[in-house]
Amino acid sequence: MDMQDNEEHNGTYTLADPIPEYVETERLLIRSPLIGRVEIHDSVIVNAAIRESLDELMLFLPFAQRVPELLDTEIDLQQARLRFLRREGFRYLIFSKESAQFIGVVSLQGIDYQVKKCELGYWIRSSCSGHGYMAEAVEALIELGFERLGFRRMAIQCESTNWKSRALAERLGFELEGILKNEDLSADGLRWTDTCIYAKVKM
Repeated sequence: MDMQDNEEHNGTYTLADPIPEYVETERLLIRSPLIGRVEIHDSVIVNAAIRESLDELMLFLPFAQRVPELLDTEIDLQQARLRFLRREGFRYLIFSKESAQFIGVVSLQGIDYQVKKCELGYWIRSSCSGHGYMAEAVEALIELGFERLGFRRMAIQCESTNWKSRALAERLGFELEGILKNEDLSADGLRWTDTCIYAKVKM
């Protein structure tokens, strides 16, 4: 993995340290949203991907319970960018290096700098599923979290019936620590759901 501003460090992250705006893998360019004039159309491409993938996304993601207006997506990306700048969470957009197609989103969220832990979140557009892109992107952020930001624990939480998300966590070596019964409501808020807690730790 190649990171912008990838200087030597002692593994101890402070809020004054820079966070990579770009992360590159073999097939992917992973970057923060709205970082310059070239990215002024981020809201358009993300909105189009959500609309294309709504039938799948709405099963597990509260934000995808209706067809989003372009303004909704623009506001969401602006808020994500502010959280990035404030070091409160790090959302990245995933693009194919070969085609420049927008593939999905991966993020570090639920960050606790004192305990040195965070959660991973992600979603992929339906037409790009099944090619290993999300595993490649999540692996890159695992390396970023452990090696650059000094986290000691990274977790993935998902509904027990979200078999694709569970398979990804297991493929990347996350351990299933437990399943919390009736821990949350479904994305549409109509039923109780069980939550799987997967984690990877660095000793």
